Amino acid sequence: MALVDAQGMLKDKMSDKVMPVVKAEEAEEEELVDPQQALRDECSQKPDAQNLWGKYQECNDRVNSRSNTAETCEEELIDYIHVLDKCVNKDLFKRLK
Repeated sequence: MALVDAQGMLKDKMSDKVMPVVKAEEAEEEELVDPQQALRDECSQKPDAQNLWGKYQECNDRVNSRSNTAETCEEELIDYIHVLDKCVNKDLFKRLK
């Protein structure tokens, strides 16, 4: 037995039982926070990370003040990121769901 729905489409009662229609609720979703970014923000405030960030900034200022130099601040940046990642990795997996 076939029915006609509001749009004039044929609708079969058996197909409704086999393939149910699911309507999404319109509740507000909780905004997700990246735990890694939150930990990076916390770890960047620690003294050892602040010290390395200062060294990187000094190097960056020195390089930017020169018009022709082969110096890069790669080593200082890698040292800073290494300390930051080491701090983050201690607690990151505890916070993941």
